[in-house]
Amino acid sequence: QVQLVESGGDSVQAGGSLRLSCAASGGTRSNCRMGWFRQPPGKEREGVAAIVTRYGTTDYADSVKGRFTISQDNAKNTLYLQMSSLKPEDTAMYYCAAFRTPLCAGVRSIQPGDYNYWGQGTQVTVSS
Repeated sequence: QVQLVESGGDSVQAGGSLRLSCAASGGTRSNCRMGWFRQPPGKEREGVAAIVTRYGTTDYADSVKGRFTISQDNAKNTLYLQMSSLKPEDTAMYYCAAFRTPLCAGVRSIQPGDYNYWGQGTQVTVSS
């Protein structure tokens, strides 16, 4: 069983920065890949960024490329999402997710259906 606990969500002004954290029980490297997703009010959940934990390879949604950075600290069993140049359209509940499997093919994905463990979420609100 994997437990994921997000933190770091807050209310910020447009142009500001935030860093989200996700503490992963059992360690980040125990998961084939981990990702960040978000769900704006009234909309479907969408992928933001993902990382294949063994190789450190990453993938990003076009809407956040150049502004968001996903990273992992294996010693702290923590996944991060550094967000900068925040926009009002970044307002959403942000979720950390993990895909754990006995056989990891190392495929990057920001599709929600490709993950089997989810955290409870942390709210990010960006005001103009």
